[in-house]
Amino acid sequence: MSSSAPPSGVERLKQGSQGLRGDLARELAAPGREVSEDAYNLLKFHGTYEQHDRDTATARKQRGEEKDFSFMVRVRMPGGVLTAAQYLALDGLADTYGNATLRITTREGVQFHGVIKQDLRATIAAINHALLTTQSACGDVVRNVTATPAPRRDAVHARLRADAAMLSATLLPASRAYHELFLDEQAQAELGAAPEPEPLFGPTYLPRKFKIGIAAPSDNTIDVLTNDLGVIALFEGEHLLGYNLALGGGLGMTHNKPATYPRLATPLVFVGPDDLRRGAEAVIALQRDFGNRADRRRARLKYLLDDRGAEWAKTALEGYFGAPLAPARAMPPLEVPEILGWHAQGDGKFWLGIPVPSGRIADRPGVRLRSALREIVVRFGCDPVMTGQQDVLLSNLAPGDRGPVEALLRAHGVALAEDLTPLARWALACPALPTCGLALAEAERVRAPMLAAIEAELARFGLAEERISLRITGCPNGCARTYGGDIGIVGRMPGHYALYVGGDFAGTRLSFKLHDKVAEADLASTLAPLFAAFAAGRGEGEGFGDFCTRLGAEELRALPASRRDAA
Repeated sequence: MSSSAPPSGVERLKQGSQGLRGDLARELAAPGREVSEDAYNLLKFHGTYEQHDRDTATARKQRGEEKDFSFMVRVRMPGGVLTAAQYLALDGLADTYGNATLRITTREGVQFHGVIKQDLRATIAAINHALLTTQSACGDVVRNVTATPAPRRDAVHARLRADAAMLSATLLPASRAYHELFLDEQAQAELGAAPEPEPLFGPTYLPRKFKIGIAAPSDNTIDVLTNDLGVIALFEGEHLLGYNLALGGGLGMTHNKPATYPRLATPLVFVGPDDLRRGAEAVIALQRDFGNRADRRRARLKYLLDDRGAEWAKTALEGYFGAPLAPARAMPPLEVPEILGWHAQGDGKFWLGIPVPSGRIADRPGVRLRSALREIVVRFGCDPVMTGQQDVLLSNLAPGDRGPVEALLRAHGVALAEDLTPLARWALACPALPTCGLALAEAERVRAPMLAAIEAELARFGLAEERISLRITGCPNGCARTYGGDIGIVGRMPGHYALYVGGDFAGTRLSFKLHDKVAEADLASTLAPLFAAFAAGRGEGEGFGDFCTRLGAEELRALPASRRDAA
């Protein structure tokens, strides 16, 4: 441990949980819709969070009623890859047990919302029946492994997909608690056996969540440097040279707590083509043994790396790896290509990337996206891939499918990539209210009006076609990677946001806070002077985030308000 302070309550809970079992079997079988705090914390490891409807909480309390509790259930699906059959199974579960929506996460997963406690076991069992799982989709373990999502049929992308699947499968806990609780496996205790040892994670698992992403420099649509472990595969043509391992990414922070902060991962060491798993396990062991188990706010790998230093981390890693490690190699710049729209896969087939606002696959008045996707998957047998930008790529479409697929989408009112401004195309938003207990302000529900207001300001200054990434979250934890884009809007209090600018589009630089507690209605006008200055004074090929970083916070704040009226 990195501190002599006593372990946190969650650490003590994990230690005594009998391999993540705790009292979950009894609590899940008990009547009522709520679980205890201990059960809440242990259920995360099995892929589900208890939530309640914050919109109705006050009125229900005034009536003497309990909160409207339900559960979010998250599917673990490395690289966002699904078969047509798996997608249709998940789509059906949205009606059977959820709130009739699917939500694509910024980590290429799928979430269900609105699942009641009595349906948890059936929901999770059905997901497993589709050859998917929710195990370790949440909790202090290795979560869903993300990877470059583009379904190109070449050696580079095949290797990235295979690596993501391999790491996802091999970095799961050894405990059979998940299978006992949700899949009717006979309990170890009933067999007279002790809980299984955890050779990788140990009895208390990891100090905090651990995220892994795999990308090639040519496609950083997953923001690989925001991960605890960013794996950057280096190729010479289609020949894999090996992997740069970048350590210490993570965007979560707490307002007014300077000891917490977002950080991008540091490329630290290089491992060969056959050593990825060994290298990943070494990084996990480092965090397991030295991560902060006393203060969960400072428990991520990024703080360990900053507290101990990169040289210490490299030396320690070599001990776990069992051999000297070469330093990270020079690599090409990270790029973010366009993957929406129609693209040739390289095998005679195509994929179509469809934008999904806030990742919410739903049927709304005038836009029946969920019905359209279901019909396309059924009729054309395409295999969906969920992206880290909360969109869906429909892969394996035949050349002749283009007209019928587009006609079907249009008939259902679905906007295609060419219908969007670049700002809308690259905008992310977390769910926030009413389900997230951490949300301080709205995100998904205000995305559309917030986007429209900012688009209008961009258009006034001739910037409507400028590629700018916008990320919106209801709290500072960064689930929509708020600090990694050109513009970050972070929930500060109801109706008010902190405004961040200066990140770069390629995901290699963090943004900085420009203003605090900006009213939602004032966000677009607050950005207007920046847009005016950018339009008038940007350099050749300079992006908006680059421009903001060049000027710096003080000069940006000093821009005259009169620029807002300049056209």
